Order: sequence, then structure tokens, then C-alpha cells
Amino acid sequence: MSTWDTLAELPLIVEEYELEGHEVSLSSEFVRKTTVIRLHGSGVEGLGEDVTYAVEDQEALQRDGPGRWPLAGRWTLAAFAKHLRSLDLFPQPTERSEFRLYRNWAFDSAALDLALRQAGTTLHTVLGRECGPLSFVASLRLGEPPSLEPLLRRLEIAPGLRFKLDPTPSWDEELIAGLVALGAVESVDLKGQYEGTIVDNPADPDLYRRIAEAFADAWIEDPKLTPETEPILLPHRDRITWDAPIHSVADIQALPWPPRTINVKPSRLGGLRSLLDVYDYCAAHGIGCYGGGQSELSVGRGQVQYLASLFHPDAPNDVAPAGFNLPEPPADLPSSPLAPAPSELGFRWG
Repeated sequence: MSTWDTLAELPLIVEEYELEGHEVSLSSEFVRKTTVIRLHGSGVEGLGEDVTYAVEDQEALQRDGPGRWPLAGRWTLAAFAKHLRSLDLFPQPTERSEFRLYRNWAFDSAALDLALRQAGTTLHTVLGRECGPLSFVASLRLGEPPSLEPLLRRLEIAPGLRFKLDPTPSWDEELIAGLVALGAVESVDLKGQYEGTIVDNPADPDLYRRIAEAFADAWIEDPKLTPETEPILLPHRDRITWDAPIHSVADIQALPWPPRTINVKPSRLGGLRSLLDVYDYCAAHGIGCYGGGQSELSVGRGQVQYLASLFHPDAPNDVAPAGFNLPEPPADLPSSPLAPAPSELGFRWG
């Protein structure tokens, strides 16, 4: 029996839904908006979070989404997921097709939370798994011009913290040497698989060489393979991981070589079944996983932490508590690992 099969037939009663907006300024140029999906039924509610990045898509959802879709009824999780895929969950067209996956995940996770609460149980109980202490890294960009200061501020709060960093061509030898001396870099994300986003990064052979050689023990995520970069990366293949291209099992199978590990982002996989199929495939083929978040502002962060604690608690999970993402992180942030904190019911953390 697949992991999805253990959940697919859970009964689900939906009576109505609500949408709740969240917003925070992550920098002077970047205001993050998300929407919490609240499904109600049988006196309880299930929550999920839409992490679509486009502000206009979030505003349209919050403005035009309430009461728009026929979600009420008696379902199973599988039937509800199938029904969702028959609906256009965007009140206005979105420019990026992957955003539809993010929204599918938001409604699927809310349905899972509601079904488990209606059944009086939890995700780990149904799956027969235990939550482990959750190791995490903090994901950062170092600004332009780049500086060690963002790392140093966070290390003052959480000594021993490890980082996932986004190298850019402006990283010079002095900065790289400073990072190496800190000994805190767990992974480097080259962002070579993105196109048309604010984080696009050119496939710079010189940068790739300097980063691969300097951080000899770090994971190297999402390089862009070109005739110039492939020879540089060839000796480091065992450390190369993938994130942005992974939306399904088929995408893992289509990678240029079998990976040792991949970044599993539930929202990028676009739904509960796709996520669980990826976990099953990786387990069957000896592929490691680490978790990834997408700047969640509410319940979604805890849900990706919950999943990471169940399936890969010891990995360099990019699911740090949201406070680490703030321009001025608060002084009471926890250190890694996080103690297991599943809610008493449902699909929530803490």
C-alpha cells in the first residue's frame, strides 16, 4: 500500500470555507502576502496556506475567492482532491503555471487537516510514523553588495546555526573566505533553474568553480548545466541537488543523473498525493530528501516542518522558523534541532 493509499479514503465533510490574508515586509522592496484557507465542517476547521508569490494573485483570491467555489459536501480526501482539480482556483489568470500547484497544495493541506480533526487523529498516527527532532538551516541572501552581517546577526541569536546561501557573481574572494572561516554553510543554492523571477542567477562558470571548490562539503542546489559549467561540476555530482525542477516523480526520473538527495517542497509538488508519491519513490530508490519552505507566514510553515520531522528530520531542512527570514530577527528564536511539536489533532505543528 502506498503512503497516499493510507490517507485517500479518509472521510471529509466540508460545509463552508473562509479566506484570511497575511502580510509582512521582508525587505524594503519585498512585501510578502499569503492566504490561509479555512475549511469548516462538523464544528471544526482545517487550515492550509497558499504561498503563491504574485501579490496580485493573492489580492484577487482574497477579494474574489470567498463563496466562489462549490466545496461543500461529503467527500473522501481523494474525491475532494479530484474535485479541486476540476475547478479553476484563480479568479483571474495567473502568469506562472506553477502557482496553480501552490494553490492546490493549500486546499489539499486544509482538507487533510480537517479530515484528521474530524476523525480525531493526527497525521503521524495514521501514517504510523514518529516525529523526530527537526534539524533546520536558515536560508539567506547576503544583499548587494554582499555582507556577512546577516549571518552574524543570526549566529548571535542561535549559535551553531547552519545556513543555506544564494551565491551571486558579486561574491568576491574575501567574502567567500569569510564564509568558509565561519564553517556554517550547509548548502549553496545557485538558482540556475529559475527563469523570469527576481532570483534568477546567471550560469557563471567562474562563480560555479569558486563556490564548488570553496565549500567542498556543502550541497550544491540547482545549477544550470551548460557546456561551460558541466565540466566544472562533474567532480561534484554527488553533492548536486535539485529543487525548482521537481514537481513530480517524473521530474526526478528526468534529471540528468540519479541524485543522492533532493529538496522536497510540498507546495511545489502541487498536492498531497504527488508529495507522498515522491516520498515513496525516493525511499524505494535510495534518494535522500530535505524539506523546503516558500516564505510561509502562517500555518503553512508549521505544516512543512511537520512533514520534515516525519520523513527526513536529520536532513538540512530549509524550514527554519519564520522569524529567521525577517530583516531584524527577534532575539528569542530557537536553535536547531526543534523538539517535535505536532498538534494534538490534525495536520499542524505547535
